[in-house]
Amino acid sequence: MARPTLIAGRIAAENRRARHEYTILETLEAGIMLEGTEVKSLRLGRSNLAEAYAGQQEGELYLFNCYIPEYQAKTFFTHETRRARKLLVHRKELRKLLGAITRDGMTLVPLDIHFNDRGLAKVTLGLAKGKKLHDKRAAEKDRDWKRDKARIMRNKGGD
Repeated sequence: MARPTLIAGRIAAENRRARHEYTILETLEAGIMLEGTEVKSLRLGRSNLAEAYAGQQEGELYLFNCYIPEYQAKTFFTHETRRARKLLVHRKELRKLLGAITRDGMTLVPLDIHFNDRGLAKVTLGLAKGKKLHDKRAAEKDRDWKRDKARIMRNKGGD
């Protein structure tokens, strides 16, 4: 069986709601400790980050509630679909993130899981602050205005 070619930056899973629900202040790329069948399942692009979050457990950073389905090929070794997965960050970054979470009331939201140019799975984390309902409405109104403005400019240019 031919091995599929690796595409650098290929997104395996994306959290599309995160930018709507939160204001992303800073992003960070972290490694993730996965089992073999989890990597195979991610390469097929069948995972879900919709309800996932990152947090502290025993002084380490973990990804909780990330759904990676079992690999469909019948194998002896399978993995738990929603287990806590350890995230790999530098100690200085870990202290900074944990300080922001506890002190400033921020949240670590996984934005996507992707494969880098070496074929390693990475998680893009966003240090985020939750949006209020009026902030969401203002963002939607601004987005709609930009879309309408682009449409008007496009139509004016065609005359």
